[in-house]
Amino acid sequence: MSAFTETALIKKLAELNSSQQSIQTLSLWLIHHRKHSAVIVKTWQRELESVPEPKKLTFMYLANDVIQNSKKKGPEYGREYSNVLGKVFAHIGEKCSSDKLLGSLGRILNIWLERGVYDAKAITEYRARLHRESASSKNGSKSNDADAGEQREKEHSSSGGGAGGSRSEKSERREKRKHEERHSKSKKQRHHHHSSTSSAPAAPAEEVAAEPENGHTPPYLPLGEPPEPEELIKALTSIENSASSDADVRERIAKLPQEISEISCINKLEDKDKAKALANQVNEAVDLLNDYNARLAAEMEERTKLAAMLRDFQAEQKELLAQAETRLDEHKKKLTKMLGLQKEIHDHLSNLPDLTQLPDVTGGLAPLPSAGDLFNALH
Repeated sequence: MSAFTETALIKKLAELNSSQQSIQTLSLWLIHHRKHSAVIVKTWQRELESVPEPKKLTFMYLANDVIQNSKKKGPEYGREYSNVLGKVFAHIGEKCSSDKLLGSLGRILNIWLERGVYDAKAITEYRARLHRESASSKNGSKSNDADAGEQREKEHSSSGGGAGGSRSEKSERREKRKHEERHSKSKKQRHHHHSSTSSAPAAPAEEVAAEPENGHTPPYLPLGEPPEPEELIKALTSIENSASSDADVRERIAKLPQEISEISCINKLEDKDKAKALANQVNEAVDLLNDYNARLAAEMEERTKLAAMLRDFQAEQKELLAQAETRLDEHKKKLTKMLGLQKEIHDHLSNLPDLTQLPDVTGGLAPLPSAGDLFNALH
């Protein structure tokens, strides 16, 4: 990994785009330099506040990827981001009004809540800041609603509604208020969802789905922790002994008699003993197939995990390869510069005169006077 400097970070943030590869590559770099998490998060916040509205969402996707994927290595980023996310959501809520942006951030908050990234109290605060709500205003609104409800109950009681009816209407009004609060919080997310084409499938709950930005596909799921090579080799080896490669069981299934799968064969049974024998064959075949299907299901799950491991490992290797190529280019440039300098020095040395070939300019001349001679001459 390249060395960390704040200047390098600012440059990488400026080059960040909404593609999955761009976000995951920078996320890996930030996680690698997690000992600088405090400076990184402050710089991230400062740069987010100055970028255009569409790129603010890309910055939030980056934060989401870093927060979730750094949990295994340490809590640094989760803690540092918790110190600034309130201000960030307040900034976005104040400066931005895009339904798409607010809806995507709402889905990120839902994922953080479901996965326990932050507790419910923090998520509620972030959501309130995003929608420019304050606890005092919400409490005041609830208080006003409650006062209005009590006033309506009094009016109902005085009009002959009775105590039972008053309690029933009060319960209904409470449920209605709760429903309206939930509706107001998710209004923008539902509006964004219904505005998409009817033929498009709904995004899974665990995915941070959003529409493409600037021709790039945004990240749909954060990368996991890149596996160690030994762990990956072990997973690949276990797949070689999976159910789908068990030739013996597959041959046994292929050799099952036709009678156990053809209902019409039941009519050909002549006595009770043959019926019992067929029932035993059917039971054995069912046990065999159930066991093989369970093994196949487990294999599918293992293959899904292996695919995710390969994806994560490949992403890390691509990042390392890109950095190695960058270093190689830098070293090639330095080598070219040094070779040029070496040639200049060699040419300069070649142009210098050979002192051994110069004539003896002191021959036939009187020697210079010494200091004693000069002193005597003065006297």
